[in-house]
Amino acid sequence: MAEQHTPRSLIVSLYGAYGRAPDGSPVPVAALVRLLAVLGVDAPSVRSSVSRLKRRGLLLPRRTADGAAGYALSEDARRLLEDGDRRIYARTEPKLSEGWVLAVFSVPEAERHKRHLLRSRLARLGFGTAAPGVWIAPARLYEETRHALERLELSPYVDLFRGDHLGYTATAGAVARWWDLGAIAALHEEFLAAHEPVLRAWTSRTGTGETGDAGDAYRDYLLALDSWRRLPYADPVLPSELLPDDWPGRRSAEVFTALHELLRDRGAEFVRPFLSEH
Repeated sequence: MAEQHTPRSLIVSLYGAYGRAPDGSPVPVAALVRLLAVLGVDAPSVRSSVSRLKRRGLLLPRRTADGAAGYALSEDARRLLEDGDRRIYARTEPKLSEGWVLAVFSVPEAERHKRHLLRSRLARLGFGTAAPGVWIAPARLYEETRHALERLELSPYVDLFRGDHLGYTATAGAVARWWDLGAIAALHEEFLAAHEPVLRAWTSRTGTGETGDAGDAYRDYLLALDSWRRLPYADPVLPSELLPDDWPGRRSAEVFTALHELLRDRGAEFVRPFLSEH
């Protein structure tokens, strides 16, 4: 299946990689349009996607120093990106000894729409289902889970616990019930099919002393980031002893890390003039 990069997702990836100014200054709309055009996104799609992100409270309309229209990240958006950083750029796998976080929830029938929202949000955070109303994830997802539930005003319906799995099924067997490991592996394979050849090409190029075009680095890095940042949510990143020896997530993490180290800063050279024009 071919990868899908939506304009809205690419805009979020762009802000995450290059649009978080320490002073909170906005990214000019004109810069967004030109930077997304490099990725094949037309101006109307950029503007409509920005409008949707504005309605969701993630982007705030702001004027640049010279009065041009732009958008800055809201505090909620910054928190989302910071929470995402801990997953997207994680360098270590969790240890089985760290244990698990359990989310146990109960929603009154009169508010059953929140039950669906809870299930959807926990699934998007990477939780698996241990039993009806009982969701499980590696313990290091606790802080992000707490932030997400509080932000969505769902915390009154949930109790969070830390714990160990004591049986009766072996933990490696239990996780195969809690998560669809085959579907997660397929996502990693898809990432590798799209981006491992890109890494090989850049590695070959840099091996001969070429620095490569900054625009190409920006394009290849942002597409890799946009693909990769979904994976640490679909995949909770389980301790290695619970996964098959040929688990493709290990290789896909290596490929993304290598692309990040090779291309992120080179791509910033391409982006910087667009952001400094205003």
